[in-house]
Amino acid sequence: MSISDFTTTLLVDQTPEKAFNAINNVHGWWTENLEGSTQKLNDEFTVRFGETFITMRIAEMIRDRKVVWLVTDCYKHWLKNNKTEWTGTKIIFEISRKDKETEVRFTHQGLVPQYECFDICSNAWSQYIQQSLRSLITTGQGEPNSKE
Repeated sequence: MSISDFTTTLLVDQTPEKAFNAINNVHGWWTENLEGSTQKLNDEFTVRFGETFITMRIAEMIRDRKVVWLVTDCYKHWLKNNKTEWTGTKIIFEISRKDKETEVRFTHQGLVPQYECFDICSNAWSQYIQQSLRSLITTGQGEPNSKE
């Protein structure tokens, strides 16, 4: 990971198990427009936002500690240059205990300031992680994009 990869961290008053389960409930915090499975190593899934899609494979999964998604394909219709710039990047969730709280460190490895979508995508990730995922972990109710 480089220091320019997008990263955000949240602390919640919940267990690592609760955070891990919420992360894997992708349709509960990111988007209800999901095809495939997000529950075990090597599962593949695709999320859709209109014409935009992102296909990922769960490349690493350590219960209550870590989840890594490898972006295997994508198409961001609104980009001018490289509409597949996320392909080959990794989305990493690292879970750890900090005193009596659980820390979730989110890194989109490869989402760097040089990318055309960096500003829009990092702002979107901040909202999904800091608001929707946090809410799903702490209240059981996230704020995902609605089913199209």
